[in-house]
Parts: sequence; structure tokens; C-alpha cells
Amino acid sequence: MKISVIGTGYVGLVTGTCLAETGNEVLCIDIDEAKVKDLKVGKIPIYEPHLDVIFQRNINANRLQFSTSLSKGVAHGDIIFLALPTPEFEDGSADLSYVLDTAKKIASRIDSYKVIVNKSTVPVGTAYKVKELISKKTNIEFDVISNPEFLREGFAVNDFLKPERIVIGSSAPRAIALMKKLYKPFVRSGNPILIMDEKSAELTKYAANSFLATKITFMNEVANFCEKVGANVDHVRIGIGSDSRIGKRFLFPGIGYGGSCFPKDVKALHKSGKDIDHDFKILEAIIKVNEVQKTILISKIRTFFNHNLRHKTIAVWGLAFKPETDDIREAPALYIIDELLQNGVTLQVFDPEAMPNTKTKFGDKIHYATDMYSAVNNVDALIICTEWSIFRTPDFNKLKTTMKQAVIFDGRNLYDVEDMKNEAFYYNSIGREIAQ
Repeated sequence: MKISVIGTGYVGLVTGTCLAETGNEVLCIDIDEAKVKDLKVGKIPIYEPHLDVIFQRNINANRLQFSTSLSKGVAHGDIIFLALPTPEFEDGSADLSYVLDTAKKIASRIDSYKVIVNKSTVPVGTAYKVKELISKKTNIEFDVISNPEFLREGFAVNDFLKPERIVIGSSAPRAIALMKKLYKPFVRSGNPILIMDEKSAELTKYAANSFLATKITFMNEVANFCEKVGANVDHVRIGIGSDSRIGKRFLFPGIGYGGSCFPKDVKALHKSGKDIDHDFKILEAIIKVNEVQKTILISKIRTFFNHNLRHKTIAVWGLAFKPETDDIREAPALYIIDELLQNGVTLQVFDPEAMPNTKTKFGDKIHYATDMYSAVNNVDALIICTEWSIFRTPDFNKLKTTMKQAVIFDGRNLYDVEDMKNEAFYYNSIGREIAQ
């Protein structure tokens, strides 16, 4: 099949590459000329495990191509994916200008039946708005459907190639048939293609991310309570996660959620509710709790240093909002770094992938180490913000000889408290006793 993907951001690039992998002819469109030039020669602008291999394979096979011409994209694709950004306004609502402006431009270029697919995460009713805009500018038959993505950064290629479910929001038989044909190679193991109306499909994405954010936030609240009453959040997590109705995933406490999806999507659903006088009280609480949780380590650090952080040197391991990505959007590490800089702290940081992106934000205000051990050279303490695998089993003896003092504040609970006692570290984590 001939597929066009408008937008080569995270979702668009993964979507286009994975659709080419099953033999489709894919043309990806982006207005950024420099970016398109790089993509044409195999340079990927994001870090995503395994994407580079299938990207290069499909470039070489000429199944994956790139252009800045929207006209070429509309002419090429029988199915046109809109994988455009929907950033949040200050009030939390989603900015649909990229989606709606592109829809207008597509309308004047349609010359045969097309399926326009909203792949972007958009508020309820967006498919209708897109259809209405295009209908005003063309008499050519087309359909607009909602097909939300459920891609986890760090696992996006696997999530696309082996989806747990595919959601298609449409009541148009012709469009549904084409989408089923397109996705058939990805559901050979029997995972479902769910057909529903457009509004339900749009809400499914927001509801899914908001529910997962709820689980994370609830567990963080429990962890904070554990610290006050002397309980161990690890025991509580295992205890409730063993209940099949609850499940084990998304119950790990830490310093809050970040990234490009959860913060934006929770706020957008909350704002959508406000717009129609529906009060999402749970979502409001989630937003507030997560904002506080991002910097919850700061009070622990201040207490340890008797509220005098000036002239202290602290290392930070992990800058990305999660492991296996270079994405720093809404990453808790950034909030912690901001707070510490304001308190006169010198910072030495390390992340396997996210340091270039971090440098665009902080410049030379912080020191970027070449590896995890040089980051802790002569520091007063270490903060762990991202649970990269390489941080899970460090050489603790090397840490003790490299650091000024053996002090770790762990925002991801990577280590066992008893082990840290045996290693003679001061170790302060989330929802557990302090090793000292």
C-alpha cells in the first residue's frame, strides 16, 4: 500500500519506518528542510532502540522516503497519517493549530479518495473538526478516522510491530477495510483491532495515559506516607501488585512522571472536562501531586546538609525522563537541577543519551561528565534520577573512593536498603527507611 506520514517527530518517524517494514511504500513529509536532508542520508534525530536498524533497511530498499512537499505526500498516499505535534497551551488545552492547518492544506490537494488518519493525540471531537475543514474545500470523497498511538518511548518499535491492541475510530466501511488491511501483518498473533466511533477512540488514548499516570501518582502518595509511618513501600507494592485486578506494572514509586505524553495528556483531558463543566477531580489531584513529587528529593538533600547547599558539589545520574530515550521533556531531573542551581550547587551530570538535549537547556551552567564515575569525582552527594540499567550495579567501592562522602539520594529506588547499609552508604530513597 502507498502511505504518507505528515510529520517526522517521534510518532511519525516510528510509524513510517514500521509501516515500511511490512512492505508498504511510505513517504514521510516534514517542513524542516535540514531534518529531511538528514533523514534522506540515514541520520535519525532521536534515540530509540532498534529503530536505526529497520530505518536503514527500508531506506536501502527504497520503501521509506522523505520530502518537504505536502503536495507529493497527498498525491502519494492512499492513507495519509497526521503525526503532528499538539503542544499544550498555558491553560493545559491542546494546541491543534498544526493539525487543523495541515488539514486545510491537504483539502486543496486531494484529487482521489483518501483516508486521513489522526495519529496525533488530540481532544475529543478533533476528527470531526478535521473532516469539517476538508469538506469545505473539496468535493472529492475522503474519510477522517482516529487511530491513536500507544507507543512507549524506549519500546516504540516493539510496540508498533507487536501491538497489544489497535484502535480505529470510524464508521466508514471503506476506511475501516483499508485500515484493517494495513494493520493485518501486525496482529497475526490474535491481538485485537478495536473498531469504535471517532470520539471514543480519541478519548481512549487520553483515558489510558491518565489511568497509568494515576497508578504512578497513587503509588508515590503511598510511598510518601510509608516514610512517615515507617512502612516499606517495596513490600506494599508487591502486596497490592499481586492482586490481578491491580497488576504489577506502573506501581514503582519515584520522583514523578515526565515525558511528552503523560503530563500533556493528563492536563489536556482535565482542561477538556473544564470546558464542558465536568470536573475531573482525580486528574486535578494527579497534576498537583506530580508537580510536588518531581522535586521531593530536594527537601531530603537540604535536611542532610543542614539547609546549606551553597558551594556543595553534587552529581546527577540520569537526565532523560525514563531510560532508553534521549527525551528530557518534563524530566524530573531538570526540575531538580533548576532547584539546586538556584541554591548555589555545582552540578556534575551524566546520562547515556540525553546530555546533548540537556545542554541545549542548561548550556555551561552544569558540567557534563564523560561517564558515570567521572560524574561523581569529588562530589558531596549523588542523585539518581533515571533508572538506566548501567546505574543498577555500580562498583560501590569505586564510588566511595571517588566521592567526598558516600551519600546517595535515589529517586528510582535502584538499590536494596540492607545492601546499602552493608556498603556503608548514607542512602535515602523513596518510601523506605534511610540507610546510614
